[in-house]
Amino acid sequence: MNPVRLIVYSDYLCPWCYNASVRMTRLREELEDSVRIEWRSFLLRPEPVPSRDLETFQRYTRSWLRPGAEADSGTFRVWEGEDGPPSHSIPPHRVAKAAATLGEAAFERIHERLLHAYFAENRDITALDTLREIWKEAELPAEEFVRSEDGVLLEAILREHREALGAGASGVPSVRRADQDIAVTGAFPVEFYRRWVLRALEEKSGS
Repeated sequence: MNPVRLIVYSDYLCPWCYNASVRMTRLREELEDSVRIEWRSFLLRPEPVPSRDLETFQRYTRSWLRPGAEADSGTFRVWEGEDGPPSHSIPPHRVAKAAATLGEAAFERIHERLLHAYFAENRDITALDTLREIWKEAELPAEEFVRSEDGVLLEAILREHREALGAGASGVPSVRRADQDIAVTGAFPVEFYRRWVLRALEEKSGS
């Protein structure tokens, strides 16, 4: 039987998306070949915001403690140091898309590293030097980092963002089944996604 495909619209600057990633990883480990997770771009900050100051941003990151207190959460730390604030959403998405051109395993390593670097390590994942370091940490070929500059990847990111809006995504994370047009917004518990997939498998089997 073909796996149930879940499309997840996500942004690397969203703390709730980190929780969704942790939960989707757990779901895939539990259900193995019965589910396939496909990550697509949503842009909370499509354009650079030069007026943001570091002190205001540091105060904002205290709100990360809320998602960090949930079950099956990512690792969060209130922002320290002088890096940041991040400029806009597109740079980490470009790097993730570039990794995906090297294969699913490469994407998964970058995807996890971007989220952990930002929320747990307080690193500005919109800074080019930081993105190069993360690429290296993911053990991807250094010479392939240039793929992130490909305009085709930017077009794909913007297309996926429009697709998410068309599916009714009012924020992130938003998830839809690949065979359905409507996305559900929110970082729900693993149990929610598990029931969703199991119900879909029952539909596929005709039971």
